[in-house]
Amino acid sequence: MTYSLQSYLDKVYSRYPEAEKRPVVGITTNYEGCDATLRDRYYKQIVAAGGVPLLIPPVADTDVIINTLDSIDALLLTGGGDYNPLWAGEQPIPELHNINAERDLPELLITRLAYNRQIPMLGICRGIQTLAMALDGVVAQDISLLRTENNESRIPAPPYPRTSELKHSQDADRSETTHSVTIVEDSLLAQIYSPSTVINVNSFHHQAVRTPGPRFRVTATAPDGVIEAIESTEYKPIMGVQWHPEWLADGLPLFQWLVDEARLFTKSKELHSKIITLDTHCDTPMLFPRNIRFDQRDSRILVDLHKMTEGRQQAVTMAAYLPQTLEEDPKAYADNIFDKIEEIISDNADFIAQARTPDEIEENWQQGKKSILFAIENGLALNHDLRNVEHFARRGVTYITLCHNGDNDLCDAASRSVGTHGGVSEFGAEVIREMNRLGVLVDLSHGGEKSFYDALDISSVPIVCSHSSCRALCDHPRNLTDDQLRALARKGGVAHVTLYPGFLRKEGEASILDALEHLEHAIRIMGIEHVGLGTDFDGDGGVPGLADSSEMLNYTRHLLRRRYSDSDIELLWGGNWLRLMRNISSDISR
Repeated sequence: MTYSLQSYLDKVYSRYPEAEKRPVVGITTNYEGCDATLRDRYYKQIVAAGGVPLLIPPVADTDVIINTLDSIDALLLTGGGDYNPLWAGEQPIPELHNINAERDLPELLITRLAYNRQIPMLGICRGIQTLAMALDGVVAQDISLLRTENNESRIPAPPYPRTSELKHSQDADRSETTHSVTIVEDSLLAQIYSPSTVINVNSFHHQAVRTPGPRFRVTATAPDGVIEAIESTEYKPIMGVQWHPEWLADGLPLFQWLVDEARLFTKSKELHSKIITLDTHCDTPMLFPRNIRFDQRDSRILVDLHKMTEGRQQAVTMAAYLPQTLEEDPKAYADNIFDKIEEIISDNADFIAQARTPDEIEENWQQGKKSILFAIENGLALNHDLRNVEHFARRGVTYITLCHNGDNDLCDAASRSVGTHGGVSEFGAEVIREMNRLGVLVDLSHGGEKSFYDALDISSVPIVCSHSSCRALCDHPRNLTDDQLRALARKGGVAHVTLYPGFLRKEGEASILDALEHLEHAIRIMGIEHVGLGTDFDGDGGVPGLADSSEMLNYTRHLLRRRYSDSDIELLWGGNWLRLMRNISSDISR
């Protein structure tokens, strides 16, 4: 070894300014006495995998945690002492070992907040228990408690006979493997360790995951049935293992997985900082009368200021939804909804603003503000008065969905229609022409097939479907046929895939993967210049992996994984819709 600082500096200067950019992986530290400590194996594995380790001391200050999370691209939850059972609402049992009170709250907080921000996570030993405790799972105070429970089949049975007892805290060197685990075949873990389905691991733990909770599934078990690995059921890069891979010769692939996911997360964040991300349909205003707090992370709604910030979403179109059977004056009903949205915008004027045009979205973005666009869902709001089109246009309504579930005075609907008009009515045709004149987009998301083609013929500018999926993949009258998709594209229109589960698949639980299949089918039929996303959040839209606005970043991550380019993703995230808005505005100005 040459003890020359200058020789090392020369290596740095020779590469400047082209030093390799690496993702930053935050690593939680242990706490002993008055020292925050960490075994060197953790950070050395992160470096070997191509990441930059950043050690995180156990601090429960939420401002510190949030700033830390803003600085990292992945989170490694490390091993250590047991959790205080009081965090699970339990009293301690005699078998409970040493707890580490200094770590508990900081790690539970950082895990939950990292989850909200879609940050990739790997939990090791205590770390897998952290994931479970922070995210609605249950941890056993001591593994001995699980033996009886396993025999009663309270956790999934392994694909082989269970042994009655297994030592889960070895005396051997940490690099020595002492028992085996069996990996579930269709799991991330199986991909990492392929082709092996049984691997040997080490073991230094007292507590274990009893049940992983709804956000995770079990992906590896020990011969006695103890859960040895879990991963996200929501198609997110989150995984936990009960053993200590940092000490094992074959442990690097797990750290490589985390660093690779950190790179993808970094790319997703960078892309969101450069493009406008617009959701073209949510029904959140329907819930505003329930004393909703838009400025907080309100569990009663899927779109709020916190969730939009966590998902790095810039803009959303909020619809004033009118139910088919409405006893109140429809125009006044819609106006009341817009009044409430304007009140929320005024109360949070430092962070959000209304936008009527793509330029205003851009201006808001430059000022660090998110944009709220207005829309009407159900032409009943016009109250059979053509003048009300201009009234709502002046309020900033960017599109009107001509009908909802059931025919109205404008057109026949896709659902619950009795064929009142045989398509678009005469009044509906007048409304479409007036919307064209005023630059309000004509939305046929709930329109029947004949209404769709009528509107396509009547409108002098392209029409849109703000939240409709593909009938070829899910045979529902609310979805668009391939012929409709082609016709819409030929006329320059746009169709945005929605997240209502019943429109994504007929049987089984829909997920973000189904939404992506509908998106890609629409792209194949229409071309990528005509497709986007209209979630229908708070109108029963939302699926695992894309369940609220905080998970928008996860959508981008999946698009990047499918190798869409930055420019393609910009189109899919509202670029196509904004282009159409600009073109219609230009047509009117001429």
